[in-house]
Amino acid sequence: MKIDIHGAKVHNLKDVDVSIPKEKLTVVTGLSGSGKSSLAFDTLYAEGQRRYVESLSSYARQFLGRLDKPDVDRIDGLSPAVAIEQRSASGGPRSTVATRTEIMDHLRMLFARIGVTKSPISGEVVRKDRVTDVVDHILTCGAERMMLVAPLAPREDRSPEDQLRVLQQQGYTRVWTAEGAMRMDSLDGHDVLGLVVDRFSPQSAAEDEGRVADSVETALFEGGGRCQVWTTSADGKAESVEFNDRFERDGMVFPEPTPDMFNFNSPVGACGTCEGYGHVLGIDPDKVVPDPTRSLYDGAVAPWRGERTGRWRERLVMAAGAADLPVHTPWQKLTNAQRELVWNGCAHFKGIRAFFDMLEAKSYKIQNRVMISRYRGRTRCTTCHGTRIGPDARHVFVGGSTIHDVLRMTVEEALAWQDGLTLTEAEHAIAERLLWEVKHRLTCLMDLGLGYLSLMRSSPTLSGGESQRIALSTCVGSALVGSTYVLDEPSIGLHPEDTQRLISVLERLRNQGNTVVVVEHDDDIVTAADFVVDMGPQAGSFGGEVVFSGPQDGLSECDDTHPSLTAAYRNGHMAIPVPEQRRTSQDKLSMRNVHTHNLRGFDVDVPLRSLVAVSGVSGSGKSTLITQLLVPAVQAQLDGFGGQTKGFEALEGDLGTLEHLEFVDQNPIGKSSRSNPVTYVKAFDEIRTLLAESAHAKARGLKPSHFSFNISGGRCETCEGEGYVTVGMQFMADLKLPCEDCGGKRFQDHVLEVTYKGKNVHEILSMTVDDALLFFAPEDQKKPPAAIRRLLAKLQPLHDVGLGYITLGQGSNTLSGGEAQRIKLAAFLARGDRQGHTLFVFDEPTTGLHVHDVAKLLDSFHALLSQGHSIVVIEHHLDILKCADWVIDLGPGGGEHGGQLVHAGTPESLAQCPQSVTGKHLAPKLSPAS
Repeated sequence: MKIDIHGAKVHNLKDVDVSIPKEKLTVVTGLSGSGKSSLAFDTLYAEGQRRYVESLSSYARQFLGRLDKPDVDRIDGLSPAVAIEQRSASGGPRSTVATRTEIMDHLRMLFARIGVTKSPISGEVVRKDRVTDVVDHILTCGAERMMLVAPLAPREDRSPEDQLRVLQQQGYTRVWTAEGAMRMDSLDGHDVLGLVVDRFSPQSAAEDEGRVADSVETALFEGGGRCQVWTTSADGKAESVEFNDRFERDGMVFPEPTPDMFNFNSPVGACGTCEGYGHVLGIDPDKVVPDPTRSLYDGAVAPWRGERTGRWRERLVMAAGAADLPVHTPWQKLTNAQRELVWNGCAHFKGIRAFFDMLEAKSYKIQNRVMISRYRGRTRCTTCHGTRIGPDARHVFVGGSTIHDVLRMTVEEALAWQDGLTLTEAEHAIAERLLWEVKHRLTCLMDLGLGYLSLMRSSPTLSGGESQRIALSTCVGSALVGSTYVLDEPSIGLHPEDTQRLISVLERLRNQGNTVVVVEHDDDIVTAADFVVDMGPQAGSFGGEVVFSGPQDGLSECDDTHPSLTAAYRNGHMAIPVPEQRRTSQDKLSMRNVHTHNLRGFDVDVPLRSLVAVSGVSGSGKSTLITQLLVPAVQAQLDGFGGQTKGFEALEGDLGTLEHLEFVDQNPIGKSSRSNPVTYVKAFDEIRTLLAESAHAKARGLKPSHFSFNISGGRCETCEGEGYVTVGMQFMADLKLPCEDCGGKRFQDHVLEVTYKGKNVHEILSMTVDDALLFFAPEDQKKPPAAIRRLLAKLQPLHDVGLGYITLGQGSNTLSGGEAQRIKLAAFLARGDRQGHTLFVFDEPTTGLHVHDVAKLLDSFHALLSQGHSIVVIEHHLDILKCADWVIDLGPGGGEHGGQLVHAGTPESLAQCPQSVTGKHLAPKLSPAS
């Protein structure tokens, strides 16, 4: 059984014919831009999705929109397709790890079905008594005499005498007092405590259970849901047991647990303060105390530094002795209790919250509104502490934990909590399937290296790799069979230590009876594949061909003349060499006592004018250390706000040598189709100048601005230079249709008539970078025109970073995170050494890169370093680590098991560190054979 693709011509695919075996793990590999995604996603998945939609009714299809048929002659044997891409599918601000994996749904059912409600006052279990519970007690208590009493509450519409008279008229003759049962006609001033509904002996109760049940129902009615059974023991001592058919304890009425009570997407279960978002707009503590190295005496509380507001600080300082509050200790060294004291105040002084309450009360003054807005921010909800669920759910326990407690756990902690549950036989029978579903999903997340994630982690904060692996765990949990899964580099963000567990998950998905197609570069995953399709031989217009197709062990049989670059690197015909000499520098940055999130309080040095790699397993604290601590602290220093070192005590070293900081992350370079690579690197300015200097343009009076799709003049005004028009749909997503006036070419006809070397502006923007370098190459290499020289200088870095395959006018919103990051790198390379000493920070720049492209990336890094700059890179890729001058390795595990500085030194010393899992994988790469 196989899927046969015939004549695929999507994008750069060159009439590709290839067969993919069914129910096997197939890896599609090759250079960036060689056509991997075009084959796997734009051909295989697109046709599978289109056929599925076509199989639906016309009514259903109207809500799904029309899917275009990919440019392929024929695909045989295709099953329904599911795509799991890198994009972070946020699902909105309410989406979390628990909701996306469906763990939340099963937890809600678990707590609703076997949860035990406890009173917050006494800690006693809250239960609702039924009629049968009271009857069973009467039949089994063994007392000689029993009285069923309904407590009587005073009524506003009747006096006690009138109430007794009404009860007498209803046929009741006895009431319960402090002296016991008494007839109503002989009370003599005794206070009435209840109404005697019936009396039983063991024999009479056993003989007529129906009578007992009827009397219990009557007692519950007369007592407003409550009744008492008074018994007399052999020694004449009276005792009572109280029953209540309401969910009540210690004077508090509790709602009975339902799934909606634990659902923050429902009005029933959502926290009333934050409405289920977990955050509110309030006073941001980080803005109130921006510099935690200051003491209260030195003005740690920013709003109290003014001339008028300083009186609040003075009162606090004067009363600090009585409150036992150290005012000369830096804020970051105060205990949590002492900080809370400053915020909440006490009998001796008013705190920060009282200060802002005063401003709110006098918000009619403009200066108070300005002060409030200055310190307002998105803060964690103090009512639900970020769990998003209302207070009623806090009283329901399973295994000693509330759902709030469970949601605050990491995946690893939640799995340990479930394994430690001890349930009764009845509870186990009720919850067995639910517990299996939760454990299955938690185990899958662990296998994918996501054990460090909190269940309440918001989906928009996940990286592309984390988001994709969560989607993969959901697919494994769904137990679908007979489908085709197409995955886009699931190993992104994974440490080599975690790759084997990812492979086991992919194999599990295959073993369920699915066809798994993975676009991947990781050598371990390629080795684990049943079948490999290698695209190439190069990228862009020089790619789009299948250079190898077969079982993965066939790659090892390819000789050095084979066009497969994948085989060349696997077989040792090509390799990224280990540097013969590593850079050393006396300049460095030193971070003291790093202690944020899971980082455990260590000192670390970051050498300057070197290639520094930060490694460690997923969740070990790499991003926290660099992107959340080092980058903001260096930027604050460069902006003149020294001392702002949130999360660590001090930033020391040779900061004075730095002039700029460039944090190159994977965020898009633009969000519209008007933003593209050629505009980002400023090369479009030169192209527009060349077109405007042509004789045809001068004759028509066209200037460079006429060749821009950002301003009016030359662009198509119907689509405003977008190339398409957006049609708003009332009940569906908006449709984007090609512009009828310009045919998607974005410019007016008279502008498109202007050409350079026979190509108009639309045709030039449709070229790849490599094609453009050949097209604009000057005839006279010795004396090229200045505009051509500037243009080539801006385009060449795009080729150098491995982006020769992208088109000049490709919309930025269609670029992957790795491509966006390398375009930013190319823009810096295009500037040359015109800017001073710059610290470049890269966040996993090898995302989406073949090892041949990694070699180009390293060349670009060396170019920056040769200009005297510094580079810090967060990376797992072993070829980057082995070429680094210095490696900072965090770990040894992720989450609570990480956050320690395992090693800092050269790659060779890291490979010899027994505590480092990174070193274990790096050692083979440093051997001469690699």
